[in-house]
Amino acid sequence: MTDVNDPYKVLQVDPEAEDEVIQAAYRRLAQKYHPDVATGPDPAGRMSAINAAWEILRDPARRAAHDQARRLAARTAERAAAAAATASAGSAAVPRPASTSARPAGDGSGPMPHQPESVSADWTSGRSSHGGGYDPSQMGSPDGLGAAGPPPGDPSGTVLNFGRFAGWSLGEIARRDLDYIEWLDRMPIGRTYRDELDAILRRTGRRRSASADAQDRRGLFRRR
Repeated sequence: MTDVNDPYKVLQVDPEAEDEVIQAAYRRLAQKYHPDVATGPDPAGRMSAINAAWEILRDPARRAAHDQARRLAARTAERAAAAAATASAGSAAVPRPASTSARPAGDGSGPMPHQPESVSADWTSGRSSHGGGYDPSQMGSPDGLGAAGPPPGDPSGTVLNFGRFAGWSLGEIARRDLDYIEWLDRMPIGRTYRDELDAILRRTGRRRSASADAQDRRGLFRRR
């Protein structure tokens, strides 16, 4: 029996299917199961499920939100299955040994606190230096993929399928967390979106052109 809660199964398409494929599948099923021509049991109910699935998958924002919830549900199920397998095997948790790499503080009471890296005031990486405090090890914590929740709406730009903002468009993320945009711009995984990221950073004033910086430097020596 078809799972009416999964629009992909209702329309008999792969979750990675293109919009044109989904639209074609909807039209084919709508013709086949229309109550005026269908002869199977409960054609009206089947047609209602088909229309409901199409309403979700035809809208990019609703489809992205559904995909995010689908991934979270799959991860939760995997974790539950792994926990059940571990419990049935009678595996005992092994305590993690304390790290021996931490250097003692000056008074010997504990590990040395993190010290920021010192660099010249004239140094530049060629990219914006804002947002460097974001810790990628915490991305998605504690709830896993898509921890930022469903997208707020009014999407613009590419929709991400990874990290804490899975299911969000770059435009939605920029309105909520510009530091994440800058972090993604510096990471190898962000190279695919570098043109969009650069446009966002310039539009929001987080990145300046080389010509503007040169103009500022010339202004320092302008004759008064």
